[in-house]
Amino acid sequence: MDYIYATLLLDAAGQKVDSANLKKVLESAGVKVDEARVKAVLAALEGVDIKEVISKSASVVAAAPAAGGAAQAAPANKEEPEEEEVTQEEAAAGLGALFG
Repeated sequence: MDYIYATLLLDAAGQKVDSANLKKVLESAGVKVDEARVKAVLAALEGVDIKEVISKSASVVAAAPAAGGAAQAAPANKEEPEEEEVTQEEAAAGLGALFG
């Protein structure tokens, strides 16, 4: 996540997202820089307009509550399954698997 945050910070600051700038941001945050990860992040962002992706993501997130509100208006006589409680450790372990 550090690499993504550094990328977003550079973009928000109007700086060029390149290897040198990405390394500077990561090092200033105390992150041990992995050259392979820097190259992978930059390769994945090749040709991507970060501002456009963020604006599209924001519209998807804004649409989600509208759908959730409609589901709440449904009749309450429908039996709902019991939700399992997830501990913070279990949730963190699941998120860690996403970012390897």
